[in-house]
Amino acid sequence: MGKYIKFFIVGIFFGIVLVKSEAVSWYRIFEMFKFQSFHMYGIIGTAVITGILLLRLSKTKNIQTTEGSDLRVPLKERGFTRYILGGTIFGLGWALSGACPGPMYILIGTGAFSIIVVIAAALLGTYAYGLLKDKLPH
Repeated sequence: MGKYIKFFIVGIFFGIVLVKSEAVSWYRIFEMFKFQSFHMYGIIGTAVITGILLLRLSKTKNIQTTEGSDLRVPLKERGFTRYILGGTIFGLGWALSGACPGPMYILIGTGAFSIIVVIAAALLGTYAYGLLKDKLPH
């Protein structure tokens, strides 16, 4: 149970950082999609670089998961179509709703309860993908 409290506290801290940095702001996201501001590209770029550095560090220092096993990133099959199609669907959903999956829950915490409709649609889309997964090109 103590482990989950740690994750909860880190999640709250992360949510506060995203709100204060305006990463969950619909206006900032709108600016990004219109190529009017570097703000969101800077945040996303920093996250990508941080992820790369931490993954490299985990390989050299043998960092383990909370369960004690080695931290491994599973290899995925290469495929142009699925990344273009999936990225397009994800980008359209992000542009239309003004929120990607992580910040959707943070927006509830800020009092933007209309985002519940977006969360319901995201869950429905995930469920639909689960049903159609075997019929889609991978």
